[in-house]
Amino acid sequence: MGGDKAPGEIVAGARRAQDELGIPVLLVGPGDGSLGDTSGLELLVASEVVAMDEDAGRAVRTKRDSSLVRAAEAVRDGRASAMVSAGNTGATMASALFRMGRMRGVARPAIATPLPVPGASPTVLVDAGANAECQPEWLVQFAQMASAYVTARYGIASPSVALLSIGEEPSKGNAVGKEAHGLLAGTGGIRFVGNVEGRDLLGGSVDVVVTDGFTGNVALKALEGAMRAFTGILGSVIGSSPECRAAGDVLLPALLTHAAEMDPEETGGALLLGVEGVCVISHGSSSARAILNAVRAAHELAERDLVGAVRAQVSPG
Repeated sequence: MGGDKAPGEIVAGARRAQDELGIPVLLVGPGDGSLGDTSGLELLVASEVVAMDEDAGRAVRTKRDSSLVRAAEAVRDGRASAMVSAGNTGATMASALFRMGRMRGVARPAIATPLPVPGASPTVLVDAGANAECQPEWLVQFAQMASAYVTARYGIASPSVALLSIGEEPSKGNAVGKEAHGLLAGTGGIRFVGNVEGRDLLGGSVDVVVTDGFTGNVALKALEGAMRAFTGILGSVIGSSPECRAAGDVLLPALLTHAAEMDPEETGGALLLGVEGVCVISHGSSSARAILNAVRAAHELAERDLVGAVRAQVSPG
């Protein structure tokens, strides 16, 4: 029931995942027929819904029969292997944390968001919004968890890890960043390569970029806005004259190929790392295609035991 296009596009994506990929999907939502044609998908009935603008913690505490809470409980109880939601991000996180439980030794769960890189595996940005203020030790755990995630999902045995800062030199950044740099450099099991700047996020030079959730979320939204602005400018220029339209006809096939690679709906959503279960957080505007890819990612990570990989990698905090 979560997301700007729910429930229609969510249900359609779930149906595609089962029909095209053979992945069994358990829908969680009301049993009053409002979900439309579910094509026989199994339904776990939940009588309440958390709205997109509700306070996350209060909603999860008071709406115990909400679809988000019941979905997290389904993972906790072994009825489902992973949870996917395009709904209220804070409530999704809270449901996973309170019902699945925080992984032992993890100070704070974090959101890992794949940033598409043309012709290469995505760069994973962590934390992308779960923790507005962070301690240096948490950033080390974020790096450990994201490294395990990149290995499990993309098959990269020793992912490179960088710290997002305002300069490449170790002396650049705020106090938290400077201390985190030293900790990351001295932590075994992490291939730390130093600082990167915001301009490097889509360059594909590293596998994991670590930062606090405030900075990470601002960077992520800035990238989304810049991509929308660039796409709008490109479209207006191509349509501005007969000559430009003719040039567009030639360039459009190649541009569409790159656009498909950069489409966030292809990444399958973000991962909440540090909880005792696989939790995929999809964009609020997710279409059926985005949900299909989110279910695909959730299935793969459950099959590859992401939770076990993260548990083995993280240092107690």
